[in-house]
Amino acid sequence: MMDTDRDLLPEGLEDRLPAAAAAAARVTRAVIDVLDANGYNRVQPPSIEFEKSLASRMAGVQPRRMFRFTDPLSLRMMALRGDITPQVARIAATGLSGAARPLRLCYAGQVVTIKGDGLDPTRERLQLGAELIGSDSVAAAGEIVAVAIEALSAAGVTGLSVDFTLPDLVDTLAAKALPLAPERIEAVRRELDAKDAGGLVDAGGEAYLPLLTAIGPFETAIERLAAIDAGGALSSRIAGLREVAARVGGKARLTLDPSERHGFEYQSWFGFTIYADKVPGTLGRGGSYRILGLDEPAIGFSLFPDALIDGLAETEARRDTLFLPLGHDPAQAERLRAIGWRTLAALSDADDASALGCTHRLEAGEAVRL
Repeated sequence: MMDTDRDLLPEGLEDRLPAAAAAAARVTRAVIDVLDANGYNRVQPPSIEFEKSLASRMAGVQPRRMFRFTDPLSLRMMALRGDITPQVARIAATGLSGAARPLRLCYAGQVVTIKGDGLDPTRERLQLGAELIGSDSVAAAGEIVAVAIEALSAAGVTGLSVDFTLPDLVDTLAAKALPLAPERIEAVRRELDAKDAGGLVDAGGEAYLPLLTAIGPFETAIERLAAIDAGGALSSRIAGLREVAARVGGKARLTLDPSERHGFEYQSWFGFTIYADKVPGTLGRGGSYRILGLDEPAIGFSLFPDALIDGLAETEARRDTLFLPLGHDPAQAERLRAIGWRTLAALSDADDASALGCTHRLEAGEAVRL
């Protein structure tokens, strides 16, 4: 019997063929170059770590979404990373604990989860990002959002939109301004996130209904948020949002959804989501958080550009490639590559330059277009 499934890939995993692989390399290089130019040093954590390490530096990390297995050497539980941010937090807390703060780090790598997110079945994604460790101030937030926009613009993204949120909004208001019993806080968070006015009232959060009106274009929504009588509990956050918006205004469309919680499991006072025209779904998220163990503030962002890469791959132009026939001068070919030519050398008389994707052929020392 023929083995018909030996070449199948598991659901949610796929190969990147040449056009997509080239687009992925180009996007990664553009983003990392911008981060490097802004003073962010690249780190490369391993793809596998002890599960305890991956889950202990950030609040809200969910080990149940990770591929886990027993290490045959230590007999301890290990896991494939589902998010690089906790690994960068570990590096900051250990190998770079003595480095001057604020510490700026960036990264690029693949992450894997047991199941996809919502309707997206993808289980392996490219994650690019930056973390500013030692500060979660308004100035740090402004820098992080501005750098994320600059990096995506360098990668060729147009029509950027940034949606601000306040992940700890309910906790802040529930403490004093709009008191809630501890057992009601999670239900109120959930109904606000779902934008369900009826459910919010049923959950005991009637006083939180005005927050559902503070959603939309930033300038309008921030005024509505400022008009909510919260006894000054939100004044510093509103001022911070205005300052961040002023720094990046004109570089992206800005919106506000102060009660949005989806995807902000470990963020504290500030969070943001990035979208772009012609790129389905979320392009990236970021915000402030604390590194557990050190109790150190930090702020950063993660980009997941796979949908962007797929779109770029569909329009990937054929690269100029110079066919080198049998008997060509290797030294001349080396000189041509040094000035920017991409070459492909014949291995036999049967090699066909056009079929192999070449655009030019070397004839009498000159590149002749096919």
